[in-house]
Parts: sequence; structure tokens; C-alpha cells
Amino acid sequence: MFVDADTYATGAPSKGARKTFGPTYAHKPWRIYAGGLKRVFDIAFALAISPIALPLIAVLWALVRIEGKPAIYAHLRVGKDGHLFQCYKLRTMKLDADAILARLCAEDPEIAAEWHTYQKLENDPRITQMGHFLRATSLDELPQLWNVITGDMSFVGPRPYTPDQETMYENAGGRAYRDMRPGITGIWQVEGRSATTFIDRARFDNDYGVRQSLALDLSLIVRTVGVVFAKTGR
Repeated sequence: MFVDADTYATGAPSKGARKTFGPTYAHKPWRIYAGGLKRVFDIAFALAISPIALPLIAVLWALVRIEGKPAIYAHLRVGKDGHLFQCYKLRTMKLDADAILARLCAEDPEIAAEWHTYQKLENDPRITQMGHFLRATSLDELPQLWNVITGDMSFVGPRPYTPDQETMYENAGGRAYRDMRPGITGIWQVEGRSATTFIDRARFDNDYGVRQSLALDLSLIVRTVGVVFAKTGR
């Protein structure tokens, strides 16, 4: 039901391949939670919420399909140790979103500057009607439950970025990202959200890298629920 993604998987690695992007960073000292228990928590939490999450994903998938298919797409992201993986989301944009963005940036320098700074547009004409709701509530991220189960992501961690954002992220001083699995939620999602620049994410990620613990993860997950209901995403 969820495999409409191939059309949107640009530069996808072949099945079973484990490609990397760029050099890895030095690993932080091993800690019990970050070193193993965090993965145990991810699996246990994924199994616990699946009876609720899977039917919700199915309903949202059907609603997105009304506006066209695919309803779920995959996009290449950089993961732990530079491993490239397909990150899944409910589609929130029009099918020709890349062409629309290129045209907007070429025609309007202010839009081009906004995209360069935030990697988002405040008034984005590419987003579908259903997409506005999904982005505001972050429910478009729900298919990443599969990324957590497969080990490419964690429930809490830095937001995954694309290979073409690597240089910008490194220039911003990002150091901890490669030592962690990217997360569905994290400090940036609950504290920075859409009000901060893209390079601010590096500061949030470095902060989480030295503070990560079970208590912090549980706190961020609870706070994420509040963010969903507040509809602060875009």
C-alpha cells in the first residue's frame, strides 16, 4: 500500500547497497544509552505505538491519494556515519515541486535568498491542500516509523538532511550529526521548528549529541505531541 515512492527516490542506492557521503566525524565516548539502549528503546516504542500509528498512516495515505499519487515518497538523506538512506514521508507537495522551486528562485531573488537561508518557503505554492495540514501537524513524518524499525533513524535525534545540504551544514559547525541516527523529532523540532535558519540546526544537533539520554528523549517525545496540536510546522 505504501510503495508509491520510486518515482521520487532520486539517486537511490541499489537494494542492499550501503553508500556513504563524505568523511565521518570522530566518535564521542561510548555511553550506555547512546551506545545500545537507545536502539532498544526505539524498537520497543515502535512496537508499542504501531497499533495506533499504522491505521492513522493508512487513513492519511488514502486522503493524500485523492490529490494524486504517489501518496508516500522517498528522498535520499544522510544518516549515521554518512550512510545514505531513503527517508519516507507522506507527500505534501505537487508532483512538479522541483520545477516550481527552480522557476521561483530564478524569477525572484528574495525567494532564492529565503530558500538558501531556511531551506523552506513561508508561502510555498508547491504545497498541496492536504499537505498544509500534514506539515502543520508534522503527521507527514509518520512513515518514518519504518526508517526507525530498519535502523536508519531514531525517534529522537537530528533532523536528516540531504546530500546537497552537507556543505552548508558543515560550514555551520555541525559536528555531532554523524555519530547519531537522525530522528523523527528532536530539540530543533520542539524548540526551533520553522522559526530558525537551516544552519541553526547544527547548534541544536551538537547540543543533543552531548545531552542525549532516555529522560531527554522521553521529554522531547512528550513535547512533540504538544507541537503537533499547536500546528507550528510549515
